[in-house]
Amino acid sequence: MATTIRLQREAFDTTAEVAALTRGRTDVGAVVTFTGVCRADEKGETIAALTLEHYPDMAEAEIARHVEEARTRWPLLGVTVIHRYGRIAPGEVIVLVVTASSHREAAFAAAEFLMDYLKTRAPFWKQVEKPAGKEWVEAKAADDSAAERWFAPPQRREAAT
Repeated sequence: MATTIRLQREAFDTTAEVAALTRGRTDVGAVVTFTGVCRADEKGETIAALTLEHYPDMAEAEIARHVEEARTRWPLLGVTVIHRYGRIAPGEVIVLVVTASSHREAAFAAAEFLMDYLKTRAPFWKQVEKPAGKEWVEAKAADDSAAERWFAPPQRREAAT
C-alpha cells in the first residue's frame, strides 16, 4: 500500500498530493479526500490564528499506527496524511487525509476513521489567538462521541461497488 505521512509547517497542494498517490494507478477505483481548513472563528469568537504543537517522533509514529489500523480494517490501496503544525491563519489548510481503494465504501470509511483519530487522539495541541488573548482548546465531547464508533473490534470488509 502506498503511504505518505508528513508533519510540516508549510502549506500543501491537495490536488498535487492526490495526483502523487494515484499517478499511473489503474487499480484505484475510489479516492476520498478530506481537507481541514482554519476557520476565522472559534465558538463564535473571531480568531487571528491557531497554533498547533506536537511531539514530532510520537505524532508520526501514532499516525502511522492508525494508518496501519485502517489498512487492516479496509482494503486500501493508498493513504496520504499531511498535518501542519505551527501558526496557521484563517483560510489556510491544516490537514489532508487521502484514502484510495478499489471501491468507495472502504475509501470513505477509512478517511472518516483517520480523521476521527486525528481530531480526538493524535498528539497535537491547539491554541487559538483571540482579541482577548491566547487560549488552549479543549477536546470536544461531540468529536469524542463520533470517534467511539471505531472502538468495536475491527472487521475487515471487502467493499462492493
